[in-house]
Amino acid sequence: MAHNINYNGSTGRHAFMSVKEKAWHGLGTIIADYPTSSEAIQYAGLDYHVEKRNLFTYDNENQYISEDWDFNGEKLKRAKLSVPGFFATVRTDTEEVLGIVGTDYEVVQNVDAFGFFDSIVGGKDGILYETAGALGRGERIFITAKLPDHIRVGRNDLIENYLFLTASHDGYSSITAAFTPIRICCNNTLNAALKGAVNSIKIRHTASAHEKLKQAHKLLGISDMLAGELEDVFNHWAKIRITDENVKRLVQMAMSPNKEILQQVRSGKDEQLSTTFNNIVSSVMDYHFTSDTQQEVTTKGTLYGAYNAVTGYFQNVRSYRNEESKLNSIMFGTGFQRSQTAFNLCGEFAVHGDLALN
Repeated sequence: MAHNINYNGSTGRHAFMSVKEKAWHGLGTIIADYPTSSEAIQYAGLDYHVEKRNLFTYDNENQYISEDWDFNGEKLKRAKLSVPGFFATVRTDTEEVLGIVGTDYEVVQNVDAFGFFDSIVGGKDGILYETAGALGRGERIFITAKLPDHIRVGRNDLIENYLFLTASHDGYSSITAAFTPIRICCNNTLNAALKGAVNSIKIRHTASAHEKLKQAHKLLGISDMLAGELEDVFNHWAKIRITDENVKRLVQMAMSPNKEILQQVRSGKDEQLSTTFNNIVSSVMDYHFTSDTQQEVTTKGTLYGAYNAVTGYFQNVRSYRNEESKLNSIMFGTGFQRSQTAFNLCGEFAVHGDLALN
């Protein structure tokens, strides 16, 4: 799997930092002690500046005021024309163009994004910055921080709580801070929102971005609330038995990509399901039955184990084009949506039993 971690040819370094343990791609700087956010920026090679610059094109027919070369090496003179309403975001240390943005786009520097993250976790003891890095040419950055408290399911299953920040310089995505619990034993990311609460905050790159960043500390309170509720929910699910047949049906419903396939599943018309869909379901079920982490006392044969089968598939089984695609899927895209559907189905099953799967 491609990693898409940024490589800086000038420094000869990959833009990634991790504490104590190497990531799966084995790149970047591994440090022994947990850093401050300012140290993480240095270790991860994120101490670069981004500028918003005017965008130009060439006029091949009218007055010639600048020089360029054509593809045959012959000298040409062509006029530069300004492109109104559009700008390039440029990384100043490498002079690489990171994206094309509009007039209202406001650059938020890496140091300011990390400073915002400090403001979220600032009043809480025990915060540990664990990873940070940049993807592509440096157009996407991220940092993760482990919170001091964890969720305990049964006696053996511990779930760490993380805050995750990602920001971009290409105009395609907002600044996003999210809460996500991760199972220690298998690194499953368990995305779940309870009682209408959201587990993330998104801020657009506009003139008000810096002011809104100052208000995002609310996410810490959201994460504390979610962690407490999730611990109760997961421990309840760990006591509910579910048959293999119902696990498969729950997986089919959670993984259905559209209403048509969901209706076929609900109608019991498995023979009409596509080979592609059946293969995905089989992969989830294989993970459910064969993964070492699924054989633990708190997961095997339980509703909690069924939920972990779906989240574990997206984290540990499914193939992605690169690490950025995996991140987008699990945190915001298909992986998140399917995991959330599985969470909702498990909640219904806990109340209504088999009827929830009809």
